[in-house]
Amino acid sequence: MSKETTNWAEILKPLIAKYKGKQHPLDYKNTFQLLVMVILSAQDSDANINKIAPALFETYPNLESLSVSNVEALIPHISKVRNFGTKANWLIEIAQIIKKDKNIPLTMEGLTALKGVGRKSANVIMRETKQPAEGIIADLHVIRVAPRIGIIPETKDGNKVEKLLMQALPKEIWGEVGMAISFLGRETCRPTNPKHSECVVSDHCEYCKLH
Repeated sequence: MSKETTNWAEILKPLIAKYKGKQHPLDYKNTFQLLVMVILSAQDSDANINKIAPALFETYPNLESLSVSNVEALIPHISKVRNFGTKANWLIEIAQIIKKDKNIPLTMEGLTALKGVGRKSANVIMRETKQPAEGIIADLHVIRVAPRIGIIPETKDGNKVEKLLMQALPKEIWGEVGMAISFLGRETCRPTNPKHSECVVSDHCEYCKLH
């Protein structure tokens, strides 16, 4: 099915409506916490980051407190996170550059200039802080589910997935569509035994037709 003949904006409407504005599974309370948790969650699970967050933010309530700390002091708070050494370096460096929470950039260019923040992370932060979308969230769930539905061809490359989705979908839905597909992947379109009967896009899904 070619993207020219498929009106994905129309097909995905019920999916976007279902999850519109729903907070990302990272349990953050403000933009500072969101930035830190997004960086920590790379190659790790949201559930694990949510578990370590309360104690971490008790010690480091803002960028200012982090900027006057150091890697050695930070590591014990994040030692249960994958690649904690590298991430500790990134966080201290970011804090020393930005200094205050109000200076956290909220554009794609500003965010991706920070250590440890790629396009996926930047898209998450921009969506959660309600900025105009400059891309589409392409996390592990989106990488798996978007080709399943048939929106894009299969590829494991997140940047490629984002690029293909940006070509296939109109800009006005970029802000919500990535997270909506991600939630679909988390809750309904599981890797094994997807719940077709509960899926709001199953009528148009390539995978559903074959299974």
